[in-house]
Amino acid sequence: MNIFSHYAELVRAAILELHPGGEVGADLLQRCVVEPPRDSAHGDLATNAAMVLAKPLKTNPRALAESLGAVLARNEDIVSAEVAGPGFINLRLADSVWARVLKAVLESGTDFGRSAMGGGLKVNVEYVSANPTGPMHVGHCRGAVVGDALASLLDFAGYDVTREYYINDAGSQVDVLANSAFLRYREALGEDIGAIPEGLYPGDYLVPVGKALADEHGDALLAMSDAERLPLVEEATIAAMMGLIRADLALLNVHHEEFFSERTLHARGEGNSSPIDRMLDELRARDFVYEGTLPPPKGQLPEDWEDREQTLFRATAFGDDIDRPLKKSDGSYTYFAADVAYFLSKYERGFKEMIFILGADHGGYVKRLEAVGRAISGGDAKVIVRLCQLVKLFRAGEQVTMSKRSGEFITLREVVEEVGCDPVRFMMLYRKNDAPLDFDFKKVTEQSKDNPVFYVQYGHARCSSVLRQAGEEFGGIDLSAKALSDIDFSGLTDSGERDIAAKLAAWPRLVESAAEAHEPHRVSFYLHELASALHSQWNKGKDSPQLRFINAEDRQTTLARLGLVRAVSLVLASGLGILGVAAPEEMR
Repeated sequence: MNIFSHYAELVRAAILELHPGGEVGADLLQRCVVEPPRDSAHGDLATNAAMVLAKPLKTNPRALAESLGAVLARNEDIVSAEVAGPGFINLRLADSVWARVLKAVLESGTDFGRSAMGGGLKVNVEYVSANPTGPMHVGHCRGAVVGDALASLLDFAGYDVTREYYINDAGSQVDVLANSAFLRYREALGEDIGAIPEGLYPGDYLVPVGKALADEHGDALLAMSDAERLPLVEEATIAAMMGLIRADLALLNVHHEEFFSERTLHARGEGNSSPIDRMLDELRARDFVYEGTLPPPKGQLPEDWEDREQTLFRATAFGDDIDRPLKKSDGSYTYFAADVAYFLSKYERGFKEMIFILGADHGGYVKRLEAVGRAISGGDAKVIVRLCQLVKLFRAGEQVTMSKRSGEFITLREVVEEVGCDPVRFMMLYRKNDAPLDFDFKKVTEQSKDNPVFYVQYGHARCSSVLRQAGEEFGGIDLSAKALSDIDFSGLTDSGERDIAAKLAAWPRLVESAAEAHEPHRVSFYLHELASALHSQWNKGKDSPQLRFINAEDRQTTLARLGLVRAVSLVLASGLGILGVAAPEEMR
């Protein structure tokens, strides 16, 4: 039950009643929307219809608004339709509307707000995709949570979602990783390796990998040539690192359905060609590549830059700033070539939206990825990139620094084990993804209204506590959502109770708008507002006994309020589920 969609249809019907001659086309009608008013004191809903239609219909917007308002006011669910400003229409709804909203929540349970908006469109959300060169550190945390919550939100909104991790298991960094692990292998065999040489990964996380290699191969690897040894060490080390990464992500309640290996893009199969070769052949056949040179980069020239002919992708024809090299003058492929082949793989797997969750330092990739999407799909598929700004850690008011280069960094596991999965996930989503975020170890664990995750979870726990208490006081009464959906809600006359019902009614619209904008942080903001409305009403009951959720002397009103409380608990649980955060029934 989306009351905004419902009343938008009523507004459009009123428009067609006033103008049945076809003057108002479908496009204009779709621009006539119903939204919450900027100030709730002005009404429950507001529509821009008169503002949208006045010019095309060559009429005065206020006059059109008066006419529309008069038609809308005939509806028994609309108490008033008032014209405001240059032609907005504010609608006030009857109490019976909010009763139906509560009934809909209780009947639907945690599926209230679930939408068919996505129409089953296949969406690929790629997130984390950290190089398998070490454990997850806190820098990976935000993208992991944003991507995972966005995937859940899109699923709730009716999309067919696949969560994917791209394993960067090709290239020079993998050789460095293997050589670093081989050094730890020699150490496991008893050799004194001394200080870790510059350029290798110094972290102790490779010590168990070296020991595992020693346990499996003994000293046999020492006698092998580099060409023989390197593939064995690479495979074992990448498998170990990915096992570590999966375990770290699981602590954060992050799970991917697909793990796509970059190596498969380089692997040669039938006809001695690789997916990258086939990608290049396809682009060449469509005249999307050419042999040419690139202008020198602005600023100081890199030492290795040359004015040489390369195989270039016509990226500027699809909105990029420069054309992008796919094949170097020496015949080797660029990193970007693998990115293009990877996108082609996604498109061939039937995905119509490819969402990339990247760190803010990857801002330069946005235009090139969008260009690839336009070129390969011909506009049939959409590329969406969301950049996540850095997270700064604070402990006792001091910023915590880290350096992956030196091997000294705060791991994702350390953060989750110290403060818990729920605070980490919620706080990573309590800011828009492209805004910087400060994460204070103390603040995210304190039990106060100033801690958003505690405040929201406590809202759900408070609902459970009220329902438990009511069950005890009324001697085993059925307080299930199904039973409460049949009660009379006419006793909910307090403005605070009405505000809570209105906030619940906004949930389906919030789901759709957040999914459409690809902004899961909107869910956390909404949950905080809903929890705040609940806590505020509970506090009013402390000062005014007649407003308490449980009143033994007024059973009917108590049941109505318990239905309201149950409805709040269901929507809180639903929203927290999208965020991947628990909805506790009690908090200690």
